[in-house]
Amino acid sequence: MTPVLPPQELDEIIDQTRDLWQALAGERLFITGGTGFFGAWLLESFVWANQRLNLGAQAVVLARDPEAFLQRASSRMRDPSLVFLRGSAESFTFPQGKFACVLHASTERYGAGRDNVLSFEHDVLGTKRTLDLAVQAGAGGYLFTSSGAVYGKQPTDVSHVPESFTGGPEASDPNSGYAQAKRSAEFLCAAYAARHGLRASIARCFAFVGPHLPLDINFAIGNFMRDAMAGGPITIGGDGTPYRSYMYASDLAVWLWTLLFRGPAGRPYNVGSDHALSIAELAREVVQTVAPSARISQARAPVPGQLAERYVPSIARAKNELGLQLTVDLPTAIARSVAWHRQQHS
Repeated sequence: MTPVLPPQELDEIIDQTRDLWQALAGERLFITGGTGFFGAWLLESFVWANQRLNLGAQAVVLARDPEAFLQRASSRMRDPSLVFLRGSAESFTFPQGKFACVLHASTERYGAGRDNVLSFEHDVLGTKRTLDLAVQAGAGGYLFTSSGAVYGKQPTDVSHVPESFTGGPEASDPNSGYAQAKRSAEFLCAAYAARHGLRASIARCFAFVGPHLPLDINFAIGNFMRDAMAGGPITIGGDGTPYRSYMYASDLAVWLWTLLFRGPAGRPYNVGSDHALSIAELAREVVQTVAPSARISQARAPVPGQLAERYVPSIARAKNELGLQLTVDLPTAIARSVAWHRQQHS
């Protein structure tokens, strides 16, 4: 069974969002993507807030296979305030009754061995269907978790990409399905806001770290932590020069809840950290925090004079308009993540 999230970290989320939760007092929330990385933090923090603040709220959680999820999930996911609905975002049967809010955090998988056309279709239809539910159920708020992928390749001379950046992925690139689906879904959010007066807000999410982040897929920080926990070596697959930034998952939860309850209609906000570091620097940070004696292996040397690729957001809009902040630094984020994963495998 998956370990529960630490009470201290859930308290940190509630302390920063306490004034927002009354919007759910005695109400229902509908959420997709509750079985993923984002969802684990959203559902556990919902349960925690419901208990600590006596909200009397309920969350209806859409899942393709609720029984399989609950077999492996933490004990907190069996709280009676969580009601699981079997189905897929693009085709689920609408539950009866009113929902105060709808949070659409599910996404399809893309890449080798997958039907990217079908994934694109399901992503866009899933967003439309959850928007239709929000309208029918009289929801006061709707949040779509989009991605920084909507910007396409970040220019090397743009250190932190802002929401006003008008670039995008190449429309004729058959590998851009994920980014194109997110762009189409954002359009639907804005269009429904204009047509129905729905307060549909948009979170453009970047890169994250924390408990529940998989260590065995193509996330550099997860792979580095896995290797460091095993004693090394830490393997960098490229030249180590691309720049990334990482937000800790408790900050992610605070930002998503804030956007759900307070985000303006149709207005996107970058969600992530603006503390940029290269992949090589990230590897050294993981080694220093987890396994100081571990060796770092790098596949190839940087090309002299070549500008480094970047995927780093500006978060000035969220800070200035919504008062959001980063509260967990990267060394702490790595240490907390490793401690949770070690508990999971102990």
